[in-house]
Amino acid sequence: MDVPLRMIGVASTFFWIFLIGFAVSAAFSVKDLSFDFGGPSTELRADNVIVFSLPIILTNRGFYNIRSFGISTRISDSGGFVVAEGSTVVPVIRRGEEVVAFHNITINVSDVLARNENYLFNDTEFRISEKVDLTVAEVVPVRAVVNHTMAWGAPLYNLAIESPQFEVYNLTHLRAAVPVSFENHALFDLDGAVLVRMYNSSGSLVSVGEAILDVGQHSFYSGVVEFFVFVNPVVEAVPSGYVDVYFQTQFFSYGPVRLSYG
Repeated sequence: MDVPLRMIGVASTFFWIFLIGFAVSAAFSVKDLSFDFGGPSTELRADNVIVFSLPIILTNRGFYNIRSFGISTRISDSGGFVVAEGSTVVPVIRRGEEVVAFHNITINVSDVLARNENYLFNDTEFRISEKVDLTVAEVVPVRAVVNHTMAWGAPLYNLAIESPQFEVYNLTHLRAAVPVSFENHALFDLDGAVLVRMYNSSGSLVSVGEAILDVGQHSFYSGVVEFFVFVNPVVEAVPSGYVDVYFQTQFFSYGPVRLSYG
């Protein structure tokens, strides 16, 4: 399915990083082969895999054909887990010919976050390995390899959950509010919900609340999850117990994060 317009920022952020690295990779530049880039695009598939696509315009101005032009990109974490990868091969670029190739890179955000929950809360860096291969004049192989890094931003950076705040609603109920805040440092927007389950001191569920999440990339979120708690009579002390907080988004589900109150 097509990605909403506001996710264009995802492609822009990612491909600026990629283009810088690729420009270094292509610095060996066979003098008769020129590189130009079209506008990058992004697609979010139904299985939560993001596909980044970069058009590369290759022009062979030399006297010889160029064969087996290939680009490969691999992004991995410090443990060797492959975060994203993609490869593109153009069998032949004939002399005087212009060819447009699409270099696609896929990343399964759900797999990345399931791999290590620290990626939810902590910014880090991933390693990028890029390789360009081609054969000039049918027999002369050329290869360029470059390794660099890209930043990974945590979607729930600096997560803070505050104790419930209570106020009298009527003779039998209190209104409860649980403040939640975090910074979305990720390359993607967060759409979903934050769910709070409240339990009393004996472990019985007393109420459930939910708030919508609609947080753009590199944005700060500060919200309140509100719900009602039955208290009879209302003059008794504010209840004590704990709350379990859950996050449900298009890319990950996480929880509970437990916080005692009272």
